[in-house]
Amino acid sequence: MSEKKVETQRLPYRLREQFLTTTERALFHALVELMGNRYLICPKVSLNELFYIVRPNENVHFFNKFFRKYVDFLLCDPRTFLPAFGIEIVRLTSKGEIRDSDKFMDELFLDAGLPLVHVPSSQQYDASDLVTLLQISVAKIGDTTPLRLASDSDTVPNCPVCGKMMVLRIHRDSTYSGKEYYGCMDSPRCIGMVAID
Repeated sequence: MSEKKVETQRLPYRLREQFLTTTERALFHALVELMGNRYLICPKVSLNELFYIVRPNENVHFFNKFFRKYVDFLLCDPRTFLPAFGIEIVRLTSKGEIRDSDKFMDELFLDAGLPLVHVPSSQQYDASDLVTLLQISVAKIGDTTPLRLASDSDTVPNCPVCGKMMVLRIHRDSTYSGKEYYGCMDSPRCIGMVAID
């Protein structure tokens, strides 16, 4: 009896040749030299690991704005891991402005009160130029109140009956027709409801 060689089907994934591009590696090494032990330098941090969407069931259209997007580098406090700076490599337009695709990142970080440094794409970086860009990003934040912690208006209540997340709904037929309320996501099996004042 001859033994047949069993071929196992391999998963369709392959290891990328390089984790960072030449430009990203050059900036990473410049940041390591400049920052020393002051900050932990995290490359390619996913935006949905850094930010979350308030009331996600009501703001689902905002999900695609940051799904599968990342910031090139995140500088974090080495003890607390709290983010201190985002660093984004940008290609400037002919007028020296950031592209429309980068403006969303700018607004996102500004609203969060987190400095975002726009570093023009290059093969080498000068430490004094990076320091200037870091200072500009801090000045841009100014007196912005960080939106770090959720407020009551940012959260969705849990169902008082079963404890599951609730969904924003609108009364269709009743004396409350057209009025918004929170209903259990497991409706109609669960009748949990929270009125909105």
